[in-house]
Amino acid sequence: MSADSYLTITEATQEVLHKDRGSKFYGHVFPLNDEQDVPGLIAPLRNKYPKAGHHCYAWKLGAGEDHYRSNDDGEPNHSAGDPILSQVNAYEVSDVLVVVSRIFGGTKLGVGGLIQAYREAARLSLESARLMRRLITSEVQIDFEYAQMSQVMRFIDANNYTIKQQELTHTCRMIIAVPQSQQEEVVEEVNKMYPITGVAVD
Repeated sequence: MSADSYLTITEATQEVLHKDRGSKFYGHVFPLNDEQDVPGLIAPLRNKYPKAGHHCYAWKLGAGEDHYRSNDDGEPNHSAGDPILSQVNAYEVSDVLVVVSRIFGGTKLGVGGLIQAYREAARLSLESARLMRRLITSEVQIDFEYAQMSQVMRFIDANNYTIKQQELTHTCRMIIAVPQSQQEEVVEEVNKMYPITGVAVD
């Protein structure tokens, strides 16, 4: 991953089916913005696959490596959630929820078989996903007079920055989103455009 972006998915995937010795593993990948949304995304799968005894999953949020969870949903410990999470990490994606719903086929797979099957269902699901790169941004506040409006807008347009907020009263204030690694550099550049002032926003 670059310092200013990470991979995620553009939309939820269609159902992917992996079969192993009679058991069926249905995989789905969903965009995820908040871990509180996980139960609501899994609930429809419980209705879609009423014979499924397990809906195992893993999710990851943000650009860091420390905001994730996995869940075995009744399968032996570490036989389902962790293999799913391993594929999330292998594809280097985030802001995603991967769910694999299992319908038992009559033959026990053992822990090793479960690990392999859940990993494969997750891999097939992620393989079918459309990926996009999400920019990590920080904010810079720019204060200026009306007379500098055209100068500020040229600066913003030339660098493809996004205006997040603006206040136009007797003076002007804009908050723009810039690549995270460039925040200090942008502040310095803005402050060279006298009498325009730029400050980093936490």
